[in-house]
Amino acid sequence: MTELYRFDVETIDGKHVNLGLYKNKTLLIVNVASKCGFTSQYDGLEELYKKYADRGLVILGFPCNQFGSQEPGSESEILDICRLNYGVTFPLFAKIEVNGDRAHPLFVYLKRTCPGLFGSEKIKWNFTKFLVDPAGKVVKRFAPTTSPAQLEQEILPLLQPKA
Repeated sequence: MTELYRFDVETIDGKHVNLGLYKNKTLLIVNVASKCGFTSQYDGLEELYKKYADRGLVILGFPCNQFGSQEPGSESEILDICRLNYGVTFPLFAKIEVNGDRAHPLFVYLKRTCPGLFGSEKIKWNFTKFLVDPAGKVVKRFAPTTSPAQLEQEILPLLQPKA
């Protein structure tokens, strides 16, 4: 089994799930924040999700408050902002840390497997994105400045054929 599928995560409503739930899906894993200059990317992420969910795309949003305290709220507050302001329907998870000694093991793995510019593993800001193929292989890392629309051409080859 691919290492990615060994990780357990907590959903934003407190349920524990194993990422094996998403086996054979194309994943876009994103550290998100609701009070960030990039927060409007929720719209683009939701658009991608709605457009390609039927072909196996799942976007996984992990709120993080490590960058400028831009995700200060509770999980219920985060969920309200995401659903009411951006219409988010893709899976959201409990608030985590992505850097440092308390970084979630999933993000430790993602950073190690797919480092950023010049080999740096550190996540620099909110809305860093990791693209994972249906076999669970992390194929690419995208900077926060990369918009969801710019990801479409990278995602398309990894999706299931149209029905």
